[in-house]
Amino acid sequence: MDIIFLHDLKVDCIIGVWEWERKIRQTIVIDLDMGFDIRKAASSDDLADTLSYKDVSKRVSSFVADSGFQLVEKLAEEVAAILLDEFPIRWCRVRINKHGAVRGAGDVGVLIERGSRP
Repeated sequence: MDIIFLHDLKVDCIIGVWEWERKIRQTIVIDLDMGFDIRKAASSDDLADTLSYKDVSKRVSSFVADSGFQLVEKLAEEVAAILLDEFPIRWCRVRINKHGAVRGAGDVGVLIERGSRP
């Protein structure tokens, strides 16, 4: 399976369960891996034959910035659903990193895989 990836996408959003978190925007970092057969695009060298990571970035960034979920688990599920429903992929891995959520830890978050691998 080929994978098109988009890593280190930073988006400011409202995320968290604590009252103070509901009043501020926090930066989360998103990594996306998407299963997509790139052979046609590799042969044609045409953007129309591939998955546009620019389009993915714009859609996911817009959604996340406008969201207001409490849990990163819910956010990850919703992002995966968007990818699978709106883009021509069959599988995705979504990693949501909420840096600084735990004192002493650099990376905190969730990693999910949805869809089916060929």
